[in-house]
Amino acid sequence: MTLDEICSNALRLMDEAGPEGLSMRRLAAELSVNPMSLYHHVPGREALIGLVCSKVAERVPLPPDDGAPWQDQLAELALAYLRNAQAHPTIWSYIHTHPELIEERRSPIRNTLDRVLRLAGVAEPELRRTSDVLHALVTGFVITAAQGHLPGGQDEIDRDFGTALRLLVSGVTGLSQRQPPGRSADGR
Repeated sequence: MTLDEICSNALRLMDEAGPEGLSMRRLAAELSVNPMSLYHHVPGREALIGLVCSKVAERVPLPPDDGAPWQDQLAELALAYLRNAQAHPTIWSYIHTHPELIEERRSPIRNTLDRVLRLAGVAEPELRRTSDVLHALVTGFVITAAQGHLPGGQDEIDRDFGTALRLLVSGVTGLSQRQPPGRSADGR
């Protein structure tokens, strides 16, 4: 039994029953092992959930730094984030109700977002704020869609997300055009 096998089975259980449906005993039964053997790989249930959340986030396909326009890269990143969240809604809901899981700012998703924002011309002093706001806006859409608060099926959600992306790109364009180099949008 490997850590990857443990995480894969834990993810499946969490996708089926949510994080609250994951117990070390249930996972051990799924793996046909003694529950205590799991503790050789992870310190406990909360650590395992955190590890599974990280592994799910690592599955978001990131746009490469291949010279594509930043607008396309931003849209690709946001859409990949949405699709991953739709594939694992209980995981993403859990992640965003446990801020300690996302306070690490050096994740591949955040690094890619920051890289794209630099390409867009966002001034360095304004980068963190812009990244945080964009992340919050896309996450809000993802959670709203996952909870069924948007009308229509998947096609309508995709159209709504397309509208959200156009608004985000327009906003980033406007922000980067208004900022003198080295100054934030609020003049500091």
